[in-house]
Amino acid sequence: MLQIFNTLTRQKETFTPIEPGKVKLYVCGMTVYDFCHIGHARVMVVFDMVQRWLKASGFEVTYVRNITDIDDKIIKRAVENKETIKELTQRFIDAMHVDADALGIERPTYEPRATEYVPQMQDIITRLMNNNYAYQADDGDVNFAVRNFKTYGRLSGKSLDDLRAGERVAVASSKQDPLDFVLWKSAKADEPQDTKWQSPWGVGRPGWHIECSAMSCELLGHHFDIHGGGADLQFPHHENEIAQSEGAFSAETGKPFVNTWMHNGFVRVNEEKMSKSLGNFFTIREVLKEFDPEVVRFFILKAHYRSPLNYSDAHLEEAKQGLTRLYNALSSVQDIPNYGKQSEWRTRFVKVMNDDFNTPEAVAILFELVNEINKAEGDVKRDLARELKQLAKLLGLLERDPQAFLQAGGGSSAQANDAQAIEAAIQARADAKQAKDFAKADQIRQDLLAQGIVLEDKPGGVTLWRRA
Repeated sequence: MLQIFNTLTRQKETFTPIEPGKVKLYVCGMTVYDFCHIGHARVMVVFDMVQRWLKASGFEVTYVRNITDIDDKIIKRAVENKETIKELTQRFIDAMHVDADALGIERPTYEPRATEYVPQMQDIITRLMNNNYAYQADDGDVNFAVRNFKTYGRLSGKSLDDLRAGERVAVASSKQDPLDFVLWKSAKADEPQDTKWQSPWGVGRPGWHIECSAMSCELLGHHFDIHGGGADLQFPHHENEIAQSEGAFSAETGKPFVNTWMHNGFVRVNEEKMSKSLGNFFTIREVLKEFDPEVVRFFILKAHYRSPLNYSDAHLEEAKQGLTRLYNALSSVQDIPNYGKQSEWRTRFVKVMNDDFNTPEAVAILFELVNEINKAEGDVKRDLARELKQLAKLLGLLERDPQAFLQAGGGSSAQANDAQAIEAAIQARADAKQAKDFAKADQIRQDLLAQGIVLEDKPGGVTLWRRA
């Protein structure tokens, strides 16, 4: 049975879908005004792993990951660039897809954009006003009345009194309470026209929090199974989503907004929190200039999704060596069979993955398999290699030709460009051996080794190569 740590209850719980055999999953996605960073990579990889495991467990999964394509940062960047909101956001949506595809992220079932769901947002706001959870302030903004929602704070564990004690001094004077948050922003005269929508409360645009309530409720219903995102969204974003969604619909449904809340841990850089202000901020494409995308994916999955992830070149190098070891084991086996019976390895793998998606333990099992492959021969070796390949595939790993990965060396794609020269050197070595000039053949091997190229002579005069 699958156990998931529920942030709402702060404990592991047996996962039981609302509708037998089906899972509805929503994950907060990217705000598209710049290239995705390594923190975004973690969210995408973690919940890609989650939806893959749910599918492998026999569930029919409806996976929604939204795109925020309207907010203050987007407007500011578009104005600076002298381009439309649509031009800016589409450019970075395309870039996000390139990065996600490189990391082996399967596309979600739905990828809604906030600007496509403004009518649904306005409907929720109307419901909240009718239910006495929202009001229009003197400045034209529509705000959520936090104190009217009595269970506010239960996701984050923050009481209203604690929040009030820690409130910022400078707050909008038009709010009835400093804790209230905006649902609909009244348009400003200097804002571009493509940021303005007509509404019952005047021209304006949605606040950030209302977006996810509208998209998730529209695509998954007013009560669904799992909501995920980064730990930084737990408060206030997800707390506000609960208040909005339940304030609008729970009186009718009698159900909570979401059954299970999942949050992946922070990304740290050399033990410091990643942030632009600290200058330790890395985009995915910057990292992929140095490391193979599968190395990055493997690095993320080696850590438990709820743990902090410490990013450093040293840790990525360690991940590269580990993934190379896995691929080396596969490259040592010819004609790996496609199917096989249930094994003790698979039984253990399923057990740890069902324990709150324990990928570190799952990866440890893969390395145990490597040890056995390296000791085995014949059919046993092939069966173990099959098991390694099939179990790794459940994590989105080891799906490439082993030799292609090993020749790339786990580095960026640019490092694979000298393959033609290496093949030429190998041919020159073969020619030297044919001419019985073994000194020259040995020298070519040594020269290649000095460049980090390891040769492996196989039966039949075949020579394979990989990067050390």
